[in-house]
Amino acid sequence: MKIISSLIICLFSFGIAKASQKGLDNYNIVWNSPSANSLESMPCGGGDIGMNVWVEDGDLLIYISRSGTFDELNSFPKLGRIRITMSPNPLENPDHFHQELKLKEGYVEIKARKNGTETTINIWADVFNPVSHIDVTSNVPTKLYATYEGWRFKERVLSKPETEVCRTYMNAPVKAVVKCDTVKFDGTGVLFYHRNAGESAFDLAIKQQKLEPIKDKFWNPINKLTFGGRLFAPNMIPAGNTQGKYASTDYKGWQLCSINPSRKHNIKVVMHTAYAESIDEWLQELSETEKKIIANEKSIRKATLKWWNDFWDRSYIFIDNDIPDPKNEKWQVGRNYQVFRYQLACNAYGSYPTKFNGGLFTTDPEYINKSFNYSPDFRKWGGGSFTAQNQRLVYWPMLKSGDFDMMKSQFDFYNNMLNNAELRSMHYWGHQGACFTEQIENFGLPVGFEYSWKRPEDFDPGVQYNAWIEYQWDTVLEFCMMIIDTYFYNGTNISKYLPLIESCLKFYDEHYQYLSLKRTPKALDAQGKLVLYPSTALETYKMATNPITTVTALKCVSQAMLDLPKEYLTKDQREYIESFRKRIPDDIYYRVQNGKKTFSPAKSWERINNTEFPQLYTVFPWGIHGIGKEELDIARNTWYYGNDVPQQKGIISWQQNAIFCAKLGLKKEAAELTIQKMKDSGRRFPTWWGPGYDWTPDHNWGGSGMIGLQEMIMQCDGNNIYIGAGLPDDWNVKFKLCAPQNTIVEGHIAKGKVIDLIVTPEYRKKDVIFM
Repeated sequence: MKIISSLIICLFSFGIAKASQKGLDNYNIVWNSPSANSLESMPCGGGDIGMNVWVEDGDLLIYISRSGTFDELNSFPKLGRIRITMSPNPLENPDHFHQELKLKEGYVEIKARKNGTETTINIWADVFNPVSHIDVTSNVPTKLYATYEGWRFKERVLSKPETEVCRTYMNAPVKAVVKCDTVKFDGTGVLFYHRNAGESAFDLAIKQQKLEPIKDKFWNPINKLTFGGRLFAPNMIPAGNTQGKYASTDYKGWQLCSINPSRKHNIKVVMHTAYAESIDEWLQELSETEKKIIANEKSIRKATLKWWNDFWDRSYIFIDNDIPDPKNEKWQVGRNYQVFRYQLACNAYGSYPTKFNGGLFTTDPEYINKSFNYSPDFRKWGGGSFTAQNQRLVYWPMLKSGDFDMMKSQFDFYNNMLNNAELRSMHYWGHQGACFTEQIENFGLPVGFEYSWKRPEDFDPGVQYNAWIEYQWDTVLEFCMMIIDTYFYNGTNISKYLPLIESCLKFYDEHYQYLSLKRTPKALDAQGKLVLYPSTALETYKMATNPITTVTALKCVSQAMLDLPKEYLTKDQREYIESFRKRIPDDIYYRVQNGKKTFSPAKSWERINNTEFPQLYTVFPWGIHGIGKEELDIARNTWYYGNDVPQQKGIISWQQNAIFCAKLGLKKEAAELTIQKMKDSGRRFPTWWGPGYDWTPDHNWGGSGMIGLQEMIMQCDGNNIYIGAGLPDDWNVKFKLCAPQNTIVEGHIAKGKVIDLIVTPEYRKKDVIFM
């Protein structure tokens, strides 16, 4: 190690600061031909809107999604599809075609030329208001047709495999019925909406899980939810209905057309999602949003462009970007890091977090699996249901990228469900604390399929009857740690989340005393410690005692709470957490494998059920072991020899082995795994990885890849900032990343040396260590 103060620090900050803007243009995605289908679409969005944009058979097609649009089944349906057709039509068999995702400005540009007719189409989302814009400019007057296409025009019973999209209904004794949307011409536009009514997934889960006696105490985010919007444009009027089939899904269309041919058309889709007492109330709110947009159109575009410009100045990672080479896999890693971060930013201010299984950008499923001839609303692993082990990987990288504002929706997700999680604990077991299950609906109850529709009558009603996720309640502690970290990184006021964090700790304290007293007369063991049994080390080591993941999580989160400023905790809260820490088991257990001492996933376990690698969770996310820490040799032994099945060292979806290797300073392995993780997906759009264990695009695949790359470049531990701990000497990296204490680190590493480095504030230079 070498203290960075001994390096020659370049003070020419202007060049590095502007690298985020200059280098980003090299990463724009450019296509020179139309697409074959929706899977070859390009993501576009902003605020809380996602659009899939592609040109196919002479038409511009756009799927529109918005955060928080959950129907009665608690699936996550799209708002519809927009089809743009032109006459004359340069998009049909064009002489020249150019489609480009312009990252710096956050929009998609399409240019086409045919027989002297040229057109430019800009598709963008308002970051601050729920509006999609389609701006069309042509060199000659053009007649334009804009059609809203919907496929939920009649009630439909989902087939058994298709209920994957609403997992509480999987294997349920009731049918999963997709209810109709309302679509109609409305003046000069097309109005479309869906209003939830009747029995929902919430009601079904309440009944299944024996919670009907206290049903009225639960928060229900599905009831009365109404979502939809209006398609309109100046100089356009209704032109009748269309119908057809896209992929395997029948649709109906409501078409607008130009009153007169024009060189310019400005098409808008204004959206609204709300809990409204009546549809008239919802329509009035939609109308007010529309009027606001029209009155402030110029300033809205300017504000959106400024937001994207500021967003890209927060942080960046460029690799081998001085001479861009799309065939260079290291260059692909740098490009895909930036592009995937763009995908995450499209839901910066969503009412719900970015879903790991496709976010806002899923498409027709048969192009991923030809046997899935379902509607474009389909995705594996559900719509309103969340898998915590996957979700966390979407949000951990936002600390170092400085995207703290984008983390709020994930934190609020748990905070909003706190009351329901506490009600479960009190109703089932008579004690306090919030019980958040691994597979959880957005109203805080276990997903019906994982809870199981075929349970023994005498099985604990509070526990999921599922071999994979039984007793897995600790993943929420990673989100608790993220919340606390936002305070230590940038001083975010986290006071409203402290009851959530305390309740999550209290659940483990009270529940495992409760379970012990059901087995023995004693609540604690002979040393006065909790006995965490039955428990689980992730989904892999089942029916475990004192799993390393849970013990480490409880220790780290409780200590982080105590490290907060005094004003955050009352005297009673601080005393409780201090007393709780004394009851957390002390030991991390070891075993010998291939003659080497390694970390054990738990004190004991009964079976191995999955392919996660929990014995290295002390490395990430918890940071107990790693560079500059004790037992680094044991942690490295655990990587080399500590797995029980070969698949534990994979790279797909949620597997985080690149992160482990980077944190352990295993540079060669970290680089190889990160390249495998972050290189081009093999699909037309380079960051549409998957389906892996999940779906396409796989957002926890991208999130875990981002973390691994960040940790290769910069690691933070207490006051220490390690530069290049996981980065091989042959990597050429320019970066700007965030560290705790409101610190920004910018630099250029090439041939194993730091060429220049800027640390803001300057006094933090003393804490930087060059590896």
